[in-house]
Amino acid sequence: MASIIKRKKSYSVVYNYTDENGEIRQKWETWHTHKEALKRKSEIENKQNEGIFIPPNNQTVSDFLYDFVCTYGEKKWGVSMYDAQTSLIANYINPIIGEMEVQSITPRVVDKYVQTLQKTPCVSTKTNKAKTEFVTNSTIEKIIKLLRCAFKQAVRWEMIGKNPFDNPILPKTQYKKRDIWDADTIRVALDQCEDSKLYIAMNLAFACSLRLGEILGLTWKNVHIEDEDIAADNAYIYIEAELERASKRAIEAIGQKDIYHIFQPLMANTSTRLILKKPKTDSSVRKVWLPRTVAYILRDWKKAQNELKGFLGEEYQDFDLVVALSNGRPCEGRIIHKEFAALKESAKLPNVVFHSLRHSSTTYKLKLNHGDLKATQGDTGHAEIDMITKVYAHILDEDRKINAQKFETAFYSNPDLRKSGSPQEPSPAPTLDLNVLIEQLKQSPELANTLAALINGQ
Repeated sequence: MASIIKRKKSYSVVYNYTDENGEIRQKWETWHTHKEALKRKSEIENKQNEGIFIPPNNQTVSDFLYDFVCTYGEKKWGVSMYDAQTSLIANYINPIIGEMEVQSITPRVVDKYVQTLQKTPCVSTKTNKAKTEFVTNSTIEKIIKLLRCAFKQAVRWEMIGKNPFDNPILPKTQYKKRDIWDADTIRVALDQCEDSKLYIAMNLAFACSLRLGEILGLTWKNVHIEDEDIAADNAYIYIEAELERASKRAIEAIGQKDIYHIFQPLMANTSTRLILKKPKTDSSVRKVWLPRTVAYILRDWKKAQNELKGFLGEEYQDFDLVVALSNGRPCEGRIIHKEFAALKESAKLPNVVFHSLRHSSTTYKLKLNHGDLKATQGDTGHAEIDMITKVYAHILDEDRKINAQKFETAFYSNPDLRKSGSPQEPSPAPTLDLNVLIEQLKQSPELANTLAALINGQ
């Protein structure tokens, strides 16, 4: 049971508890008033009687997150998620609240932490240069989502009673409309493209709605472009892998779960590795049908690649990759990005990123199929159909506008309804000619007297 001890300027609540090692310890909690101490004493005794009392724990947020990553993250995350989450912890969590005790994190502390993040400079790394001065609202959302998940485990591990990250006050994230190329611009870009790898990548991104990692991880075994397939409009590709760069630390921590192949680096002392891995969501594993022209483009590309392979012989490192370097090794995304930037400059095209071709593809398909979300989702591999409705709402709005036009034709074309027309605007009030009124008052003193009486009455 707990007791209250009066001190000079405060009151202490003293109680015994059993720590995680089974040892009995004593805890002193200081309160400013007797009323506060009495309330805390009752709370402790009630929870002890009900068997739900959580003993004090002085573990810091930094130490707790280390345990969380080891026991939860290494089992639940893939290598890319592991790198992203541990970077958030190292850059934006531990430096700010890492030394605080887990049990001292309250909703009020969380709100102050969010305010601090808004004034925290972005961290640049060797491979990722900061694009904004301070942490963005979208990054803050990711940080809080990570901590919400971590502290949910703290509740489960009976370290705390409630999750302080459940309902924080977050800054509103403004999602900008994506700049994309229309179909005519993409035709110009393809006509002007002189780099064969980029040409293939652009066609796959636009025709098949693929992400760049999926394009670079596509293998010939998953490309079905036989004569009979093309003739029956049944040529397709199967997406089951993506190319990505991951840290050695993540690969060692996670193991080779969902990793199909680890490419040996050219320099052994690098801290990262290129890997071929399973996509992060099950919906990303999908079959995408090819337009005939794209199927023929791929056949020509495969023929040229085989000729190069025969010319180089053993010098060609064959990993069965569709988009590969001239020696067969995997082509990193940065190479495609560099060639894409050069194409934009030489052809004087609007400045968009390569990923915008995927959005151009989705937009174009929604227009062609009149907003068929399910068919479009099958190509894009979005996990949730809501992602399409949020990002491409303007395309769906165009179809809704057409619906209104169709409604007019089908229903309101009835002559009786059209006769009703729109509500008539009220007639404007007559304007007063001041000169005429003055002349009337001069000619009729009685009118002047009457007008004066009306004004005085008001």
